[in-house]
Amino acid sequence: MPELSQETERGRGAALFGLAEVTGPSMVPTLYQGDRLLVRYGARVRAGDVVVLRHPFQQDLLVVKRAVEPREGGWWVLGDNAYAGGDSTDYGTVPQELILGRALLRWRPRRADQRSPLALVCWAVSAARPMLPSDRPGRSASRRLRAR
Repeated sequence: MPELSQETERGRGAALFGLAEVTGPSMVPTLYQGDRLLVRYGARVRAGDVVVLRHPFQQDLLVVKRAVEPREGGWWVLGDNAYAGGDSTDYGTVPQELILGRALLRWRPRRADQRSPLALVCWAVSAARPMLPSDRPGRSASRRLRAR
């Protein structure tokens, strides 16, 4: 399950925006290990949004999932990688108060092996992407774009 570095929570206070680092495979292909997120805390969540939340059973653990639908008692959240687990299929509906914010932007850091001019151009074109809500919650925007 993608965890977020604890730096996300430290010093957050009343900040409207924050940065988070993704670890884990449950949001692949939308998010990968090491991706950074720009998070808008307290933002209104809509079905299809990628959200940052406190794990319902380990509230010191922050995770990132896709909000699929509102249900009685909160949000049903799923990872984009159905094989990774660690979402509402395991722990049920997530109470609204555990949803901290919505991811607005994904930043993919440059890898050490991306040194050639062509590799740098390819990285620069694809490094930052807005986190758009999926038109079919539970499916990633990345999968949808590749299928066209």
